[in-house]
Amino acid sequence: MRSAPGTPGEVFASFLKLGLTSFGGPIAHLGYYRNEFVLRRGWLSESAYADLVALCQFLPGPASSQVAFALGMMRAGWTGAMAAFVAFTLPSAILMVMFALVAINLSGPVAMGIVHGLKIVAVAVVAQAVMGMARTLCPDKERAAIAVSAVAVLAVLPTAFGMLGAIILGAMLGLLLGRGSGASAGGAIFGAVSRPIAIAALGCWLGLLIILPLVARHDTGLSLFDGFYRAGSLVFGGGHVVLPLLQAETVERGWVTEHQFLAGYGAAQALPGPLFAFAAYLGALRSPDPNGVTGAALALAAIFLPGYLVLIGTLPFWDRFRTMARAQSLMQGANAAVVGILGAALYSPVFTGGIHDLRDLALALLCFVLLTVWLKPPWLVVMVAALGGILLEVA
Repeated sequence: MRSAPGTPGEVFASFLKLGLTSFGGPIAHLGYYRNEFVLRRGWLSESAYADLVALCQFLPGPASSQVAFALGMMRAGWTGAMAAFVAFTLPSAILMVMFALVAINLSGPVAMGIVHGLKIVAVAVVAQAVMGMARTLCPDKERAAIAVSAVAVLAVLPTAFGMLGAIILGAMLGLLLGRGSGASAGGAIFGAVSRPIAIAALGCWLGLLIILPLVARHDTGLSLFDGFYRAGSLVFGGGHVVLPLLQAETVERGWVTEHQFLAGYGAAQALPGPLFAFAAYLGALRSPDPNGVTGAALALAAIFLPGYLVLIGTLPFWDRFRTMARAQSLMQGANAAVVGILGAALYSPVFTGGIHDLRDLALALLCFVLLTVWLKPPWLVVMVAALGGILLEVA
């Protein structure tokens, strides 16, 4: 993966434009990247881009943001990688913090109706994500059974540790099934990351995952960082999977209310840029301190960091690792479990928190049809839901 050297300023400007305009979620983001950096700018070849996308979809973390980070590194080194991250994430993060600060003081039927509509549209968005992921990641009865097993694990242990256990169980079952073929397509990835740096990044990722829970018990700032870092470490299969992970780390700890959580998630659907910017909203609203801008910055850093560490740690070894049938089998099982985790979240807290009567269900179904049949953009569906929420509140 090589191109003519660029500058961090060039990378920042390119990704800032995308951060302001790239609506539609991670799959749409990958399409925007291809048009901008493969077809228009020629930063890399079609095959190299396809291979990079395959890598980021294989790893835990926000795939579209990982691709952006890698493209920035390829173009302008480590500074370029940071420029891509900041430029792509900052617009949506700022908007989510502003919404958090306004949401604290929301009152009146119109304001409450908008919040209620945002909670209802979350039902449609997550249902669409579950349906799409199930088609792709559970194409046979064995992997469908793994998804159901994950729901069963969460029924017994509905915590972040239960989710981790469900993913591990899914990975082990996937290994037993042995569906990985070992085949791989696409060109090789060449990066500026040396093997010592890669090993250090993987060690840092694993070390923080183990050490943070031990040292965060008596410090609220470290506790915030630990919760969001763990959520970012366990996101497989798509950005919407962060929903149940963040719900377990925030609502169940009493940091935010379920009402605030679902309203923020609904609002995030109307914004460009990465869905992980939702973490900024949660960090800003969190109680106790740190919150506000400080809490938002800590939450953002924590949720993105593990995905970037794993990406850096994998780049030098990816060409060999992607051809290992056992590795593919592990990931197939883990991804099937993720479908079950997101399906469980669709019921609680999304459905139970947003749907209170038949009128709410009718609005949720309208939003779902607009997304899946009429193929309307999420931001437009969010507007429809907000208007519908106002009508339900004042009726």
